[in-house]
Amino acid sequence: MAITGRFVVLALAGLVPLVLFPSWPTVLLVCVVLVLALVLDLLLAASPAKLVLERLQPGNVTLAGSAESVVSVTNATGRKLNAVIRDAWQPSAGATNPVQRLAVPAGERRRMSVTLVPRRRGDLESPHVTIRSLGPLGLAARQRTRPLPGQLRVLPPFHSKRHLPSKLRKLRELDGRAAVQIRGAGTEFDSLRDYVRGDDVRSIDWRATARRTSVVVRTWRPERDRRVVVVLDTSRTAAARIEDEPRLDTGIEAALLLAVLAERGGDRVDFLAYDRRLRARVESASKGNLLGQLVQAMAPLEAELIELDWQQIPGQVRAVSAHRSLVVLLTALDGGAPEEGLLPTVAQLSRQHVVIVASVRDPLLAAMKAERTTASQVFRAAAAERALLERAAVTAQLRQLGAEVVDAEPLDVPPLLADTYIRLKAAGRL
Repeated sequence: MAITGRFVVLALAGLVPLVLFPSWPTVLLVCVVLVLALVLDLLLAASPAKLVLERLQPGNVTLAGSAESVVSVTNATGRKLNAVIRDAWQPSAGATNPVQRLAVPAGERRRMSVTLVPRRRGDLESPHVTIRSLGPLGLAARQRTRPLPGQLRVLPPFHSKRHLPSKLRKLRELDGRAAVQIRGAGTEFDSLRDYVRGDDVRSIDWRATARRTSVVVRTWRPERDRRVVVVLDTSRTAAARIEDEPRLDTGIEAALLLAVLAERGGDRVDFLAYDRRLRARVESASKGNLLGQLVQAMAPLEAELIELDWQQIPGQVRAVSAHRSLVVLLTALDGGAPEEGLLPTVAQLSRQHVVIVASVRDPLLAAMKAERTTASQVFRAAAAERALLERAAVTAQLRQLGAEVVDAEPLDVPPLLADTYIRLKAAGRL
């Protein structure tokens, strides 16, 4: 039971006769009238337990979008329902109108629509609905919380998709080049052309030459259907917020752009999210839209406050592809001791695969390094300088091991990683 503000106003009004006629009979009369009005109003209120509730699930939405959660209320009682209903979405769901007043005549149904503007990626929930059924006088209400699970999956926004058209144009230009302009021998036959000085004599097609009066050579395209394995670090370093966004979300943006680009380029893409156990996996051999599968797998990912088990990374890559592949590690260059984790792992992977290490650099480091007006700013500038030097040292060691390194600010990581992939493909290293 709940007492409304209207009953409080009525009770205050009952003090007037007590002031004018201060006696016990007057007090008793006022109390009896108030109690009877309260009980009568409560008995005439529709029972929340007898309502039939149904929820239309909002489904999926991107982080930049909005969704509607619809709750249908069927009044199976014999009285009119005047109620205040609250749909209990968690705060990060961004419900703009979770509390609404609803009037449902007996035997009829009404719908309550709640607009959701989510503020974070992942699975958001509403476990129940609270109904406060008011009596006809509005003095009291019967309140009950009914379980009615609702779930909204908020997908990554994929802001880096705006870079995709320009990167695809570069890939098409690469596919249109002659084979002699690309280092390394391809294995996919392209076309026949006349022999020119400098061509490899092993490319001469003797049968075609016999049918013509000039020497003819075969041209080859770079091999397609290569494997690209993207490993996303979901350990504690991924929880760091850079420019008001977790490092994990920037890694997701970079992984999405690279995966879609590589698939359009004819390569097979596998995605792993890992810390001490496998958090998500998308296989290139699976049927369906790769982008759709990736965003569904990435949506519920959260950074775990544990250390990354670097020793298991080569085994995880080996389980995906036993052949030479492009392995992309989306991780941090400033987490823990790289000599004990990152560097040995990259050294082991580089023996068989082409490795790219992509990391997000905090723009605040450059800003702190430039500000040296006060004593405290000088100390912060020294700390930033040291952090940048340590990153540069780790980057140099990774390149000595044969790995490519992309170390950039959040907005620059996805396009630079895509450019690195295109450059490796143009050089024939994939």
